[in-house]
Amino acid sequence: MKYTNITTIKEFIIIGFPGLPPEYYGPVSVLLLLVFLAIVIGNGFTIAVIIFERTLHKPVYVIFSNLAMTDICFGVVTLPKIIARYWWNDMITSFGACFTQMYFVHSLGAIQSLNLLMMALDRFVAIWFPFKYPVLFTNKAVAIACTMCWVLTFIRLLGIVLHALTLPYCDQNIIMQCYCDHISITRLGCSDERVYVYSVALANAMVTLLFPLTFIILSYFSVIIAVLRMSQTERRHKVLSTCAPQLFITCLYYLPRCFVYLANGVGFNFNLVIRIIITMLYSLIPAVVNPMIYCFKTKEIKNVLMQRFKKRKVSTGLKTDCK
Repeated sequence: MKYTNITTIKEFIIIGFPGLPPEYYGPVSVLLLLVFLAIVIGNGFTIAVIIFERTLHKPVYVIFSNLAMTDICFGVVTLPKIIARYWWNDMITSFGACFTQMYFVHSLGAIQSLNLLMMALDRFVAIWFPFKYPVLFTNKAVAIACTMCWVLTFIRLLGIVLHALTLPYCDQNIIMQCYCDHISITRLGCSDERVYVYSVALANAMVTLLFPLTFIILSYFSVIIAVLRMSQTERRHKVLSTCAPQLFITCLYYLPRCFVYLANGVGFNFNLVIRIIITMLYSLIPAVVNPMIYCFKTKEIKNVLMQRFKKRKVSTGLKTDCK
């Protein structure tokens, strides 16, 4: 590669899944569209239930609604372009659009990590300091904390994107990924500075991932200790049932990412297509599955939905009898 100090690239080409035969473009685009609809409808439904059901106006559900909003935003930012790539063979994305997508992809991932941290803190305080919980965790306090997560993350990640913009992009413009991310873009930079830019972004990513993860592990470990010390089996079961949804969601988010990072750390290199598939899976599966966890694993939401369903069933039966 010839290094220069001038950016000549005006657009990038999104490859998606390299080597995918054209006859599979249709089925892949339909599958991605179904995933997109599942993310938007499922998480939108969760937010609507929490907003319109007064009994769910509690701190933990404020966090749930923020998680759902983050999942919707991530789906909207990443999926339409890759769907268009396989539906209309629209592979071109402008220079500015690619960097904008990168900015929101990493910002939303960092926000999700902080939301999971807040969720773990919620359970930790509720179990270890139950009398202080109503004072510390109010709807207003949690709403402010969630807002700060969004605002501060957007400000912090802006620096990472602007740092990547300092690199010149002059020869290559092919992105071997389904969306624009920091690694895919900065490796196309034609300057020796790209190693430094990548190192700064990697350090930031490690802090974003490992700091919340460390506290989450410690908090849930302490919760398990507290549960084992409880003498009443019924209360122990109740506490575990309230923590189960959070644990499921946290594992879905962190375990695949940790697996990929550890595999890369020990020198295990994935095939390019396998790496892209794994990235898409750990990025999108939690967003698809989370609404089902909210609705079927969270007792209060499940009870609300069952009550609404029974009321509608009774009202429908009454209307039929009247006719």
